[in-house]
Parts: sequence; C-alpha cells; structure tokens
Amino acid sequence: MIALGFLMGALSIAIFHQGTLFLLFHHANAIPEATQVIGRVAAPGWDLSRMMPNPPFGLPVPLLLNQMFWGGVWGIVIAAVLHATPAPDLLTGFLVGAVGCTLVAVTVVAGLKGLPPFAGGNVQTLLRAALVNGAFGWGTALMLRPARLRSFRAAPLRPVRT
Repeated sequence: MIALGFLMGALSIAIFHQGTLFLLFHHANAIPEATQVIGRVAAPGWDLSRMMPNPPFGLPVPLLLNQMFWGGVWGIVIAAVLHATPAPDLLTGFLVGAVGCTLVAVTVVAGLKGLPPFAGGNVQTLLRAALVNGAFGWGTALMLRPARLRSFRAAPLRPVRT
C-alpha cells in the first residue's frame, strides 16, 4: 500500500495537478470572470530545467520532481485514509487534497519558506491551491481504485461439504 500510494501520488502530480494548472493557465486566464475568482494562473512546471532552491536546505531541485516527491508522500496518506475508511474514494481523495494538502502548504510549508501563513489572506490563492490540490487528490484516489477494489474483494466461495 505504501509503495503504490507513493507511485500513484507522484504520477497524479504529473497528470492531474499539472494538468489542472495547464487547463487553468490556457483557459481560465482567458475568462475574466474566472480570473476574478481564482486570479491569474501560472504555467505548469513540466519544464525539468526549472531549478528551484528548496528551503530549508536550499538544494536546487527541478520543481516538478520536488512536487512529485511530495505528491508521493501525500499519496501514501491518501492510500492509508482510503484503506481505513469506507468513505467514497474520489470525494475523500479530493477533500484530502483540497483541505489537507492546502492547509499544510499554507501553514507548515509557508512557515519553512518564510512566507506569510494562509497566503497572507489572499482568498484567490487559497481557492486556486484548493482546486489544484483537490484535483491531485482526486486523481490519486482514481488511480488507486484498482488496488482498492482488489484489496476489498470478497474471498472466493468454497464448496460446502455435506
């Protein structure tokens, strides 16, 4: 469950997180009403040459690989939550991403990077983060579905001896 959760979380960053950023960048930025709600959206980080020093250690790591690593960590969390609860998987994945990932990002991660907590009260940034992180969580839960179905499958029927 741990390895599969990590793998699906990392893949979900590349597919769903970055895919949502791609759609928002190319389409929502062109709609004035959308930009009023979630603000301008930056381009996705698919370019592996975008090296970003990552606090607290300051090591230059490609942004996408850094996000995929942490997506893998969150994938383990999502897999564990899905395994432990009978809640609907896609909704649970979305909520873990939208609420859990976003809260950790705007509190713990922001503090480590020296940024103001809760995006300095910028509601557009919080909504945008919740949407993109929710897409990541939803995608992780979707890709974990085959494993979840296999783990909850009923035991095979055995013939009854009379």
